[in-house]
Amino acid sequence: MGTQPSTASQSLTDDFLEHWSLLFAIAYRMLGTVMDAEDMVQDTFLKWQTVSKSQVRSAKSYLTTIITRLCIDRLRSAQVQREQYIGPWLPEPIVTAFSADPHYQVEQADSLTMAFLVMLERLSPIERAVFLLREIFDYDYDEIAPIVEKSTVNCRQIARRARQQVTKPRSRFSASPEQHHQLTLKFMQACQQGEMEDLLHCLADDITLWSDGGGQVTAALKPIQGSVKVSGFLRAIYRYQRKLGFIPDLELVQVNGQTGIQFSIAGQVETIAVLETTDQQIISIFFIRNPQKLRIEQIHHSSILD
Repeated sequence: MGTQPSTASQSLTDDFLEHWSLLFAIAYRMLGTVMDAEDMVQDTFLKWQTVSKSQVRSAKSYLTTIITRLCIDRLRSAQVQREQYIGPWLPEPIVTAFSADPHYQVEQADSLTMAFLVMLERLSPIERAVFLLREIFDYDYDEIAPIVEKSTVNCRQIARRARQQVTKPRSRFSASPEQHHQLTLKFMQACQQGEMEDLLHCLADDITLWSDGGGQVTAALKPIQGSVKVSGFLRAIYRYQRKLGFIPDLELVQVNGQTGIQFSIAGQVETIAVLETTDQQIISIFFIRNPQKLRIEQIHHSSILD
């Protein structure tokens, strides 16, 4: 007969499962990739199994401490790798089947958008941890301080600096889910038909297009800025695809809680596109083309999207 797990071990497992969603949500926002986030959650579980229950006052705080510190270490290593990355580095998208319901947006959708995750890249690992724990997960500074091994006063200062970096906004109004959906739909139709002139007035003058191929597929090696250059780039892609006979199938999908576009050829996902929009204009375009970030299966993490 197999041995039954001890009561203490089972209790630790139950506590971990109760907080799994939170742990994954923290790790994904810290690291920007699903695979790394999953690794951190698994490593947290392994460390958690070695903990004596008598040492733990709050399972949530203890588990948050473990995963945050693991993510800080991973992010420090990842930053070195990203400096050597070919072309712009973009987060790995979480793609799900499209929902026509604009209220499908999750409560914390703003902290999941590609634009927000890209902004987080401006922060150091410690700044990112403090900012996320405070602004997104609503931890008190007294709770954050021991997690990142800083004083409460220092955490307040770190959070203020991080907030200034992440919220250096252009003075524009964010689009509602309905407005974002309509602009994304118009963009998709322009890509299908090659009619960029109709799209041009929807592009902000200072729009930026980012294309992440990771050196594995064709992609722009630097961000493309300005509505004229961006529309010219999109038109060139359309003509190139028609010339070679590679006409992608386009469909609306949900990307990190927002309406996005999936480009596929012969059933193979080639590109995920997501826009940053205001109420009337597209201010950023993100093309994720690195095959390592485009797993065929639709990835659905209930911890983030439910």
